[in-house]
Amino acid sequence: MTDTSNRIQPPSRPPAEWTGDDVSVELSARRTGMSFQRTRMSADRTLMSVIRTSLSLIGFGFTIYQVFQKMRDADVIKSAAAPRNFGEALVVLGIAMLVLGIAYHVVFMMGLRRERDRMKAAGLVHAESGYPVSLTLIVAVLLLAIGIMAILSMWLQIGPFG
Repeated sequence: MTDTSNRIQPPSRPPAEWTGDDVSVELSARRTGMSFQRTRMSADRTLMSVIRTSLSLIGFGFTIYQVFQKMRDADVIKSAAAPRNFGEALVVLGIAMLVLGIAYHVVFMMGLRRERDRMKAAGLVHAESGYPVSLTLIVAVLLLAIGIMAILSMWLQIGPFG
């Protein structure tokens, strides 16, 4: 059970001395606070779509590279340069897209946090709910690390994917 004695709890029922305007302002502050949470979740969904596309590009590129590399190693084909280059290009494109998506997400979230802090300081929102680090961002960074290992494996013929 968590201790909530240190938290400021808004009244569940408006005090008797509140006017209709006070109630309206309180409801507006709560709606605005919830809109910040919805915006944060929307930014996470946008990053998830970047992750899906990047993962597809990295996965397809690595697969194309590996298939033609194995066919060349088995002397089924003489040269795998063109498909290998195409596979590498897909992986690099996936990594670049992921880097840009992560950068956009971080910049957007920092701006959203600043705006929320400004509105809290002005008393326009309560900002009592947590604002955790995005799990989607953590997954994106891990995928970026895997993508970098994949391209290094392709270029240097080393690493866990070689």
